[in-house]
Amino acid sequence: MNILQAIVLGIVQGLTEFIPVSSTAHLIFATRLTGLSQALAAEQQTAVIAVIQLGTLAAVFVYFARDIWAICYAFVRDHLLLLRGRTPPGAAEGGGLWSRLSPEAKLGWLIFLGSLPIGVVGLIFKEEIEGTFTKNLWVIATMMVVVAVLLLVAEKVGKRRRGMEELGPLDALAVGFAQVLSLVPGASRSGSTIMGGLFAGETRETAARFSFLLSIPAITASGLLELREALHLLPEGSAVPLVVASIVSGLVGYASIWFLLRFLREHSTGVFIAYRLVVGALIFVLLVAGAVNPL
Repeated sequence: MNILQAIVLGIVQGLTEFIPVSSTAHLIFATRLTGLSQALAAEQQTAVIAVIQLGTLAAVFVYFARDIWAICYAFVRDHLLLLRGRTPPGAAEGGGLWSRLSPEAKLGWLIFLGSLPIGVVGLIFKEEIEGTFTKNLWVIATMMVVVAVLLLVAEKVGKRRRGMEELGPLDALAVGFAQVLSLVPGASRSGSTIMGGLFAGETRETAARFSFLLSIPAITASGLLELREALHLLPEGSAVPLVVASIVSGLVGYASIWFLLRFLREHSTGVFIAYRLVVGALIFVLLVAGAVNPL
């Protein structure tokens, strides 16, 4: 991978990781257009994509730095105070353990709970995820359309009334299990989790914000695991291009987070649904016509 290819992949990753249009689908096309799909094996492509995601993870850390600090600090503080028999600041007096936690500490538990499904399923199907299945255009096109339809249904039936302070364990499980869909290429991690949040009755901005926070454990685990394996899988001289791609994806990813949160305050996900349907249909047409190969 050269520097130009790295910049292209970084831009594509940064633009599509947080926008609900499937970063994996676009990165697969980017690897084909840049010639990387011929130069790298399927496992190597998966490793490259996972490492580049660390750049967008950095964007989440920077953008939500205050939130992350507040959650971590409150989580540790609240549990230490509860062990001493004291009620944490901002928590309700009396009641069960959950009610005696501050909103920030509760959010920490929700992120942990919501991360369990994808962690378990990801480890069980690790070989399939790294193989050719995740590069198959038939699968990608199908999931582009399926998640678009599910997102459309979520927009229609979701009540969109609940904010971050009203989230509970059921929200975490709903969004967490929806996130499992992102293991299938074309589904989109942000698209799946926002869809899950909308089905759970969250506002669009809340669904997107919780989606971003929930991405931290998933992307961190995936990226670090693949980074270790990438050192052995990728050709010599790949380190510098990977660093460049990660930096570019981080800068573009930060702008994407800023854009999406503001966009969803006043708009629906309709434009992304339409885009997914058009791209999915286009891929199907190209495949049927024999213009592109599935793998």
